[in-house]
Amino acid sequence: MELELQEKLVQWEGETLKLVQSVKGIGSRASAELIIYTKVFKDMNSYKQLISYAGLSPTEYQSGSSIRGRVRICKQGGQQLRNILYMCALNAKKTNSHCRDLYDRLVAKGKNKKAALIAVCNKLLKIVFGVVKNRTLYQDIYLQKTT
Repeated sequence: MELELQEKLVQWEGETLKLVQSVKGIGSRASAELIIYTKVFKDMNSYKQLISYAGLSPTEYQSGSSIRGRVRICKQGGQQLRNILYMCALNAKKTNSHCRDLYDRLVAKGKNKKAALIAVCNKLLKIVFGVVKNRTLYQDIYLQKTT
């Protein structure tokens, strides 16, 4: 079934599939689910909408001035998409240099490892959104021109 799904996706949105799969840490199954769940990113105008749609946006619990809770993710979104992105983040912290740097920096600051992995999930979504909207393949070593 997975082969049939890949064939249908190549026929439907082959270029977008290639763009999403170019990001290190995102595999074929995760890219297929990202494309299907987001309807080829058609309704997304910013990466913040994509993060919110996946249920990975941070929310702070506060009641009045005395009761404060920890910052957690808002789980109003696709649970399956969130689970797949979590597994992609585990892979990306080993293979993607941008994600590895982010993870190491947050853990060194004292954040717990799960919160750092959620930050890596958000980073992956930002990268995927940028790649798809700009229609360019992901480059691990990307240098901006400085004028």
